[in-house]
Amino acid sequence: MAVLTFYGAAQEVTGSCYLLESPAIGRILLDCGVRQGGDAIERVQEEGFLFDPASIDAVILSHAHLDHSGMLPMLINQGFAGAIYCTQATKGLLRILLEDASGLYHRDIEHENLRRARSGRPALEAEYSEMDVDAVIKQCSTAPYNSNVAITPQANLVFHDAGHILGSAIVELTLEEKGKTSRLVFSGDLGKTDSVLMNDPVELNSADILLMEGTYGDRNHRTIDDTVEQLQRVLNETWERGGNVLIPAFAVGRSQEIIYHLGCLYKEGLLDDWQVFLDSPMAIEVTHVYDRWLNILDDNDIQCLNDSGRESLAEFLPTLKLCNSSEESMGINKIKQGAIIIAGSGMCTGGRIRHHFKHRIWKDNNTLLFIGFQARGTLGRRLVDGEKKIRLFGDEYLVRARIETLGGFSAHAGQSELMAWARNFNPAPRLMLVHGEAQALETLSQTLWTEHRIRSEIPVLGQSVAF
Repeated sequence: MAVLTFYGAAQEVTGSCYLLESPAIGRILLDCGVRQGGDAIERVQEEGFLFDPASIDAVILSHAHLDHSGMLPMLINQGFAGAIYCTQATKGLLRILLEDASGLYHRDIEHENLRRARSGRPALEAEYSEMDVDAVIKQCSTAPYNSNVAITPQANLVFHDAGHILGSAIVELTLEEKGKTSRLVFSGDLGKTDSVLMNDPVELNSADILLMEGTYGDRNHRTIDDTVEQLQRVLNETWERGGNVLIPAFAVGRSQEIIYHLGCLYKEGLLDDWQVFLDSPMAIEVTHVYDRWLNILDDNDIQCLNDSGRESLAEFLPTLKLCNSSEESMGINKIKQGAIIIAGSGMCTGGRIRHHFKHRIWKDNNTLLFIGFQARGTLGRRLVDGEKKIRLFGDEYLVRARIETLGGFSAHAGQSELMAWARNFNPAPRLMLVHGEAQALETLSQTLWTEHRIRSEIPVLGQSVAF
């Protein structure tokens, strides 16, 4: 008998982490993510494991986003020495995200310890090191989509394309115990069916237990055509006001998607005289990784790129300027109007976007355009919810910029897409709804039952289920 315990992303969106225990597979983690939002030092110092990391035999990683991977360095620091199974593209992205997070964390530790030294307080010890980040990459064991990986003689793993970001995977685990076969499917984060660059999520039909995300379980997204129309309207109205557009964007996925859409508008002659800046060294590096894996992205979108005579995403938008240095970033501040500034972080918890807020969020001719999910506790969520005053770098700023949200650019499936994906399983498995806020999961659970007579459960943190 296998037992699954929910240690994260249970009635919350961040911190994906599930412990699977079985004689066939040992002790395996599905994801090992950090909870996002709040102070980085407090978050890392306070987060711990409710299990012994040294007792974990392996990790299966659905994709590279930090809310699924960000605790891996700490896991290794505390004794984990097993394999980390992931797709090849996920490994390519993982180093970039973990090194960036580590750099920010250690810089914050350094600054905090300087303040502590001035007041005579003891210094903080970092919970992990750069060597632990290096170890994460060394311990990655990669596999392409649709290939069989024998984790043990009794446990087989297959990754399927989840359509969420480059390399994202649906996890299918088949266990053999005492002549009985059981199958666990973990959706990871499921992408939308009409997202550019990404393939549609692979449809599976057999599982004994199914973990399905429900980030947008309580609503559907706008169609991509309506979303692009809204993007054009926002650009036109901001241009007429003589302003600029600020886009907080995740370095992985959303940055590349918005570049592609802007490239399509440019190709159609609809981008006018806008100057576009990708002001994120990490997003620039990630875009280069996407370029190396164009062969696993959506054929039609890549064909459109090739037909334009371009060989990379950045080249698809000729007006795009890549800003690696801080000097290039600060130079954008001199532009009074007509700038589209794509900068991290996606939830405004750090990064260069906050510096652009300092110069522009208090001016009513500018637009702040959100294109991704904003978790509770983040600055991005507070702005989306209508907060009118924010603190940045010790100062208070009025929020006068117009706030817009393009829901159709989400990397997550909406409610109807989640239900359609779940309906493919026949017979119906034991369905556990995860990776969503409580209200979204409850709405999804009720709708699955009333419309399709599919029963589901919503686990709580620390809960264990046997199958």
